[in-house]
Amino acid sequence: MLRQSLISRRVAAVAVSVVLAGGAAACGPADGADKASTGDKPGATGSAPQKGGTLTVLNAEPQSDFDPARLYTSGGGNVPSLVFRTLTTRNREAGPAGAKVVPDLATDLGKPNADATEWTYTLKDGLKYEDGSPITTADIKYGIERSFAAELSGGAPYLRDWLVGGESYEGPYKDGGKGLDSIVVPDAKTIVFKLRKPEGEFPFLATQTQFAPVPKTKDTGVKYEEKPVSSGPYKVVKNENDGEQLTLERNENWDEKTDEERKAYLDRIEVRSGLDAAVINQRLSTSSGADAAAITTDTNLGPAELAQIGANKELEGRVGTGHFGYVNYLAFNPKIAPFDNPKVRQAISYAINRTSVINAAGGSALAEPATTFLPEQEAFGFTPYDHFPAGKTGDPAKAKELLAEAGFKDGLTITLTHSNAQNRQTSPEVATAVQQALAAAGITVKLEGLENNAFNEKRWDVKNTPGFFLSRWGADWPSGAPFLAPIFDGRQIVTNGTNYNHAQLNDPAVNAEIDEIAKLTDLAAAGKRWGALDKKIGEQALDVPLFHPVYKRLVGKDVKNVVISDWTGVLDISQVSVK
Repeated sequence: MLRQSLISRRVAAVAVSVVLAGGAAACGPADGADKASTGDKPGATGSAPQKGGTLTVLNAEPQSDFDPARLYTSGGGNVPSLVFRTLTTRNREAGPAGAKVVPDLATDLGKPNADATEWTYTLKDGLKYEDGSPITTADIKYGIERSFAAELSGGAPYLRDWLVGGESYEGPYKDGGKGLDSIVVPDAKTIVFKLRKPEGEFPFLATQTQFAPVPKTKDTGVKYEEKPVSSGPYKVVKNENDGEQLTLERNENWDEKTDEERKAYLDRIEVRSGLDAAVINQRLSTSSGADAAAITTDTNLGPAELAQIGANKELEGRVGTGHFGYVNYLAFNPKIAPFDNPKVRQAISYAINRTSVINAAGGSALAEPATTFLPEQEAFGFTPYDHFPAGKTGDPAKAKELLAEAGFKDGLTITLTHSNAQNRQTSPEVATAVQQALAAAGITVKLEGLENNAFNEKRWDVKNTPGFFLSRWGADWPSGAPFLAPIFDGRQIVTNGTNYNHAQLNDPAVNAEIDEIAKLTDLAAAGKRWGALDKKIGEQALDVPLFHPVYKRLVGKDVKNVVISDWTGVLDISQVSVK
C-alpha cells in the first residue's frame, strides 16, 4: 500500500511529536476524564471561553522545519494547524469523535470515482491568505509539488507512493518548473488527484500539511519556513533558531465562517522550546506570571511527578489524559532461530508478565496492557482478542509446555536487543521486566543494549535485524491502514533501506486483503476489516503486544477549554482559551 514509503524521518517525526509523550506521537495531552476531555476540564471555571490573551507553549523540542512541505503531519503538537489549513482536517472534538476526518478548505471529504483511484475536491467560497489574496486550487497543487523537492524533504511520503508519476517526480524547481500531471486543476476551485491504485482513505491523507496552499509567487524555497504565508487563523510574526522561539498572531483575513473547526480564541501564541522536561513541568505546576496561561505539546508527566500531583487536588485538576494510536511490542525476526519456530514465539507470548512491563513503563497511569496490535480505539477497527492469554502476570507453565513441544524442554537462551535511551518505551527497564518474566518460564534472556541511533539502525535493517527486540509503532491517522500495512504488507519489505516489516511477512492473502480494504470508501466498514485482519495476523505470534502508552500532561491554571481527541492524544491549541 505504501511501497517502500515510510522512511526514517517518519519515525523520528512521530517520536518528536507524540512519543515524547511516552516519557510521554506525531503525529500525540490533556483531559480530566478517562479518554476524553469535556472541553471544560483542566483550568476551567465553568464559564464560556473568552476571546483574547496570550498562550505560552513550553516545549522540549523546537518547532523546526515550519514549512508545510517538510512537516510530518502536524509536527510538534498541533501548532502548524493554526497556520496551515488543508483540504480536510481532524474533527476538533474530544475523545473518539475527534478521530473523524472532516472538511477544511474543501466543501466535503472529496468525491471518489467508482474505484477510488481518482478524488475530486471543491474549495469553499471566501478563502483568503493573510494578505487578503484568494486561496486557489493552483496553490494547493503547487504546495504539494514543492514537497517533492529534495531540499524540502521530511514530510510524509504517501503522495510519492500514491500519485501517478509521484515515484519519479523531483519537484517544481527542476525541469523548468514542470508540475505533476496527476494533479489536475480545471479551475480555481476544483482539484483532481489521480492515483496509482485504489485508496479509500485519501480523505485522511488530505489532512497532512503538504495539502496546505502555497502561493507560487511567495515561495522562497528553504527560507519559506521563516515567514510562510498563512491560510489559518494565525500568522507567523517571528521564527528564531529554527522554531525554538516562534510567535503567532491573529490573521485578520481568516474568516471563521469558512472554518468550523478552529475556534481561535487567543490573540497571540508564544512557543518557547529547548527546555528541560523537569523545568517545563515545574513551570506549569507553579503557574506564575505568563506560565499561568501555558501548556506543553511534547512533555509528559513522569511517575514521580504524578505521585506528587495526586496529593494536590488543584494540580490534579489540571492534569489531562490523552490516547494516541500507538503500540509498544516485542518483535521477532522469524528468519533467525529459534524464532523461526512458532511454538517458541507462542511460549514467549504466554510467558510475558504485562504487570511488570507496565510498571517498568511508568505504571498504569502511563501505560495500558495490550494483547492486540491495533490500539483500543474504534477508529482503528479495534477488535479484542488474546490468542495467548497470559493473564496479568504471565503463564510460565503454559510457556514451558510449548517450549518442550518445540524441542527445548530444558529451556533456551536468547538475546533481547533494546535501546539504552531512558524513554520508557524500548528502555532498559522494560527490557529487564521482559527478561525476568521469561526467566520464570525457563528462558534465559541476555540483554543487548544499544545507543538509540544504533538500535534504530539495527532494527530497521533487514540484513541485520535482531531475532528478538523491543519495538513500537504509531499511526499517521486513526485507521488500521497506516498501522498494519507498513508492518505486515510483504510488498513493503525494504531490503536496501529502512524496513518496518520486522517479521518480513509476505503472505499473499494478507497482501490481498490490504488491497481489498484500501478500495473501501466506507471507513466504518474498512475499520471492521482492519480489526479482523489484525486478529488473523495475531494468530501467527509474529509479535507480542505489550502496552499502549497514555499521555499525562499538565496545563497552566488559567488555561480553559481543554479538548483532547483520539486522533493526536494531545491538547488541541485551536480550542484553547485563557482567562
